[in-house]
Amino acid sequence: MSFNGFTQHDFDTFKIEGLENRMAAIRERIQPKFKAIGEDMTHYLTELLETEMHLHVAQHARRTVNAPNDTWSAYCHNKRGYKKHPHFQIGLFDDRLFIWLAFIYELPYKEDIAELFLDHIDDLQESIPADYVISMDHMKKDATSMEDIDLQSTLQRFKDVKKAELLIGRQFDTKDPILQDGEQLVNEIKGIYQTLAPIYTLSFQLL
Repeated sequence: MSFNGFTQHDFDTFKIEGLENRMAAIRERIQPKFKAIGEDMTHYLTELLETEMHLHVAQHARRTVNAPNDTWSAYCHNKRGYKKHPHFQIGLFDDRLFIWLAFIYELPYKEDIAELFLDHIDDLQESIPADYVISMDHMKKDATSMEDIDLQSTLQRFKDVKKAELLIGRQFDTKDPILQDGEQLVNEIKGIYQTLAPIYTLSFQLL
């Protein structure tokens, strides 16, 4: 299928009650769009990062009772899985689209990445635009703009707290018109990933 953007119907998926019903809607409405974006984005990231990247679509397989509050796709150099590696995400909550470079708690060398980022904190401050946001928990919507964040303490917490994560990118409200223009949105996501690519490449030194 061709990608024509995300609509309110997609975001309303998270208002559906019940695990089975919501998962059926995620599979029907959202996952095909992740896959439609995936071929182009995988090719783009492979060229940008000069390493083969693979698409992973979240299956929420561990859930047995509670329906997911969000869903996402991930791009990672590892074909078998992404959670233990730096990766890029495109995903939805009920009220926003999120675009992340993600370092989540499953990373086996999370402390080393944090230390590396602390050593290069000036480079990070300069390379991340003021309107980008940072989150420390991929399960929550909370995010702080680069304009307002204390990056030093954020990176220190990422290093010291076992469950702390680091997600850098942008979020788009459901009413943002760019979400309904597939071509424009894909180009915007590519631009975000291009901005974040040096940070990914820096972390890749530890793989």
